[in-house]
Amino acid sequence: MATVAAAPPRPTGTLITRRRFSLGRAINRGLFWLLVIFILVYTIFPFFWALMAAIKPTGDISATPTRYLPSEVFWGNLRYVFENGDFLRALRNSFIASFGTVAVALVLGSFAAYAMGRMRFRGKTIILYLILSMTMFPPIAILGSLFQMIRAANLYNTIPALIFTYMTFTLPFTVWVLANFFKAMPGELEESALVDGSTPFQAFYKILLPLAMPGLVTTGLLAFIAAWNEFLFALTFTNTYAARTVQPAIASFSGRTQFDEPWGAVMAASVVVTVPLVLLVLIFQRKILAGLTAGAVKG
Repeated sequence: MATVAAAPPRPTGTLITRRRFSLGRAINRGLFWLLVIFILVYTIFPFFWALMAAIKPTGDISATPTRYLPSEVFWGNLRYVFENGDFLRALRNSFIASFGTVAVALVLGSFAAYAMGRMRFRGKTIILYLILSMTMFPPIAILGSLFQMIRAANLYNTIPALIFTYMTFTLPFTVWVLANFFKAMPGELEESALVDGSTPFQAFYKILLPLAMPGLVTTGLLAFIAAWNEFLFALTFTNTYAARTVQPAIASFSGRTQFDEPWGAVMAASVVVTVPLVLLVLIFQRKILAGLTAGAVKG
């Protein structure tokens, strides 16, 4: 007759294991949270200060000692910004120039990135590093040559001039980032499309391009932010509000006297200009996260 082993008795009480207190672990955790708090304060405080200054009366902005919170909410600065026709026109110009730059950079950059990431030809590595080197030059170094080109093309003081000049730093970045996306995609996707009768162009825009959407969104948003915040080219290649963008428009705010700087209006305009960027990041945050982490792990 077979014997059945008796099950071990269950413990009557619950065994609780506690970590021993470690002074080194507590110090490391405390330093970590101090670093987190410092980074949060360092990054959020400038926007907090601009927001508070936008709703402060003029006396509170220059008060000594510093008043971090307004004594009363003053809407005059925001009212001045939204009633300023030149600023609203500059805001419209910024939207047109930034979206135009993103559209052209993504169209041209996706084609170039597909060639760099999927095709084999002699000198590809040299061309890629040459494209990357274009982002290393400071804007002031190419300002003179761009000015001559803009004047020769009769584009001075126009929005196409801004789009053309913004491409000098958005297009190389777009090509370099998207080339890595296309390179990381498995070759079987393209091969199966070609076997099914698709042309290389159809395989590109029907299969590979939708898969690269996180990269397109990420690079497009970064290109939009760069074009939106650009100041030097916008100041150099425009001289009226017919094409001037928000950055030089804010710099041209003037007070009641020659030595009076309207800091309240400047801060209010800065908050208004920052809001679209915050909204875009919140809307596309999932795509941005997917775009930043794509290609980090080989699959």
